[in-house]
Amino acid sequence: MNTIIELFSYDFFVNAFMASLLAAISCGIVGTYIVSRRIVFISGGITHASFGGIGMGYYLGINPLFGAGIFAILSGMGIQLFSSKGKVREDSSIAIWWSLGMAIGIIFVYMTPGYAPNLMSYLFGSILTVSTSEIGLMLALSIIIILFFTLFYRTILYISFDEDFARTSNLPVNLFNYLLMVLISLTIVLNIRVVGIILILSLLTIPQATANVLTREFGRMMFYSVGFAFLASFIGLLVSYFADIPSGATIIFTQVILFGLVKLIKTISSSRK
Repeated sequence: MNTIIELFSYDFFVNAFMASLLAAISCGIVGTYIVSRRIVFISGGITHASFGGIGMGYYLGINPLFGAGIFAILSGMGIQLFSSKGKVREDSSIAIWWSLGMAIGIIFVYMTPGYAPNLMSYLFGSILTVSTSEIGLMLALSIIIILFFTLFYRTILYISFDEDFARTSNLPVNLFNYLLMVLISLTIVLNIRVVGIILILSLLTIPQATANVLTREFGRMMFYSVGFAFLASFIGLLVSYFADIPSGATIIFTQVILFGLVKLIKTISSSRK
């Protein structure tokens, strides 16, 4: 226990701890909407499409996360626009933007002068190297998400479970679809450094699946998802530090173990009743 307390004397570990907390808040809340709306693969498309922005960022000499943010938002909007206005099947639209983003990213990384940049921290995450400025952006995003979901909770709830009813109730469904797509895109991009492009989808789905074992109520599911995401992230962070293994993969592995334990306990508890 003393060793764990001593870790908080290091700035890099405090940043990692804050990153795990803020990632749990943003991914826990937004992920609940994604799972309830059954748009997990749209999120996967945005995640991989954002690699195009990372490649462009390296080539242009700007922060790769800034490029990823722009590309992710454009991809999210593009998927929504192609599906609703362009009469393109949703899965096809996702595949188009997914492939386009990855292709552009690879091309621009190859065109970047000098030594090819190390993309491992973006592909697989590196929570121990998250900077103070990135923590600030994650904090701002978490506050925006909390306020947005608090103020428009009922509208989001209707859209998540019955979009047709929401439309007949004269709710601005299209506007909220685009706004939520922007929040999903930003959540994905700002948490890439925590678990990476390859694994970020897990952070948006596994805690929600764990929460869904205990409740089906939307509000409680968000609350439980944040708790499970933070618990798994913090445990995974400690394990990765002491075992000297990749943090992103360890966090996701811990989330899967936690899901299995909760599912097992729930099954045993139900069988005894």
